[in-house]
Amino acid sequence: MSALIRQTHRWLSIAFTLAVIANIVALMQKQQSFWIGLLALVPLILLLVSGLWLFALPYVARLRRLAN
Repeated sequence: MSALIRQTHRWLSIAFTLAVIANIVALMQKQQSFWIGLLALVPLILLLVSGLWLFALPYVARLRRLAN
């Protein structure tokens, strides 16, 4: 499960990077649109969730070892 979350986090970071690049290109062409701004927000929220999960994993494992 942890490997799947790590792989998903990596792919989400690539999607976020591409969305930010698309946002910058749209701003340079003065084609500001609401959906282009949201394009980067969706992977960012998912990155936050998966990143917090990956951050908490060592602490949860340590608590489990101490409980046993």
